[in-house]
Amino acid sequence: MDIVSALRAFLRVAETGSFSAAAIDLDLTQPAVSRQVSALEGHLNTRLLHRTTSALALTVEGEQMIAMALRVVEAVDALNEASCVETAMASGRVRLTLPAPLGLYVSDRLPGLLERHPALSVELIFREEPSDLIGDGIDLEVRLGAVSDSTLMCRRIGWTTAFLVAAPCYLERHSMPKAPDDIGDHQCICYSRAGDGRSWSFSDGSDEISVRIAPRLVANNAVAVHRAVLTGGGLAVLSHLLASPDIEAGRLMKVMPEFPPARLPINVVYPSRKSLPLRVRTVLDFLAQVVKEDPLMAS
Repeated sequence: MDIVSALRAFLRVAETGSFSAAAIDLDLTQPAVSRQVSALEGHLNTRLLHRTTSALALTVEGEQMIAMALRVVEAVDALNEASCVETAMASGRVRLTLPAPLGLYVSDRLPGLLERHPALSVELIFREEPSDLIGDGIDLEVRLGAVSDSTLMCRRIGWTTAFLVAAPCYLERHSMPKAPDDIGDHQCICYSRAGDGRSWSFSDGSDEISVRIAPRLVANNAVAVHRAVLTGGGLAVLSHLLASPDIEAGRLMKVMPEFPPARLPINVVYPSRKSLPLRVRTVLDFLAQVVKEDPLMAS
């Protein structure tokens, strides 16, 4: 039995929840994948998956096996890369999660990466809140703000830039706020990220000013906030990636430019402390480069 291939098959079945889906990803037949997993269970003398006619589920032993299987597969991948550095090509699928504004920015540029690496594929997942990286089978995740989980590897690739904005039709009905204390008199549309949606932070050039707000509308997706503010629903803090085209076209106006929203670090996190597979490292370097190319995120 090729135990590494069997471990790969088990990981794909655990991630997809299906022998058929895993077979497609691995370019094998469904019976071949089933045989590999069964052989692995026989080798380990333990059941890793509960099988019924309609569903699959990990056993307790199967759940414990995932982290160990990942370490083995990553170590083998790293060994293969080290033995053929000059001829190595990024191949396989990378699952990447990131907030919607940055996801849209990245998706415009991904075809160029995939053209340069014909054997590479990327699955984009737009997600505002932190994932269970190992449990969800995520290779890389972009998180905004400080990363508190010390078990994860973290690479800072840039900084957010955002604007407080409103539609002209809203500002025709309400006075333009001049300072953060004036915001309490306004309708606020709030982007709630990881449970935080009741305060906005601004900078006066030296200090950070936090303002409590009572939003009438809260959404956990920045694109939804963007659409709502365009209709004149109120004030909103939007990423420059979403707001800049509308500001240039006059559909949105900057509010309180002397007090810009506080900037947050853009971090990429990943679960492995070992050498990253070439496919993952290629996408990570790509993310760092595309962020660096935007001067409002580079520093």
